[in-house]
Amino acid sequence: MQSRGPDAGGIFTQGLMAFGHRRLSILDLAPASQQPMIDNELGLGIVFNGCIYNFRDLKAELRGKGYRFFSEGDTEVILKAYHAWGPDCVRRFMGMFAFAIWERDSGRVVLARDRLGIKPLYYTEGSGFFRFASTLPALLAGGGVDRSLDPVALHHFFSFHAAVPAPRTVLNGVKKLSPGTLLTLEPDGTRKTERYWSFPTANAPRTGR
Repeated sequence: MQSRGPDAGGIFTQGLMAFGHRRLSILDLAPASQQPMIDNELGLGIVFNGCIYNFRDLKAELRGKGYRFFSEGDTEVILKAYHAWGPDCVRRFMGMFAFAIWERDSGRVVLARDRLGIKPLYYTEGSGFFRFASTLPALLAGGGVDRSLDPVALHHFFSFHAAVPAPRTVLNGVKKLSPGTLLTLEPDGTRKTERYWSFPTANAPRTGR
């Protein structure tokens, strides 16, 4: 993934959990915004892809709650927002994002994707492992992935101008998190999926014809 994140790279591991990240510096060029970002005071870690457009407003609100910041970008704002409001913090974010947050004390990992799925979040799983990445090739590089083609996904691919609706991908062994969705992974392997946003629709009025 170095081509997508040429500026820096980082790895953080603890126990059976590991986060890796390639950085493309945009909002904050300083080393303080390096990822994976770990906040030892709050006991949280994050890997994040995207941009939170209203992060300055959220940062001011969080400062009013007593939070202190060590960086100038939006990544740390997500960490503080998660600590302040829990997973519901995603409802406050305006922007495009895919991220994973790790809770040190509980061992829980929470994955989130923006409302329209602008930023990708792929995952694969097998006996004793769950891996995620922002690109499908990154997951394939780790091995152990069923590369057989999903015929339903191929039908979508050729019917919808190269689009495959989540959670499918063209490969049976790889899924993608649906837009506007949270996926919570517990240390014992159990999980919970929650849709925090969906596109509002209404029935068109009848014309009488």
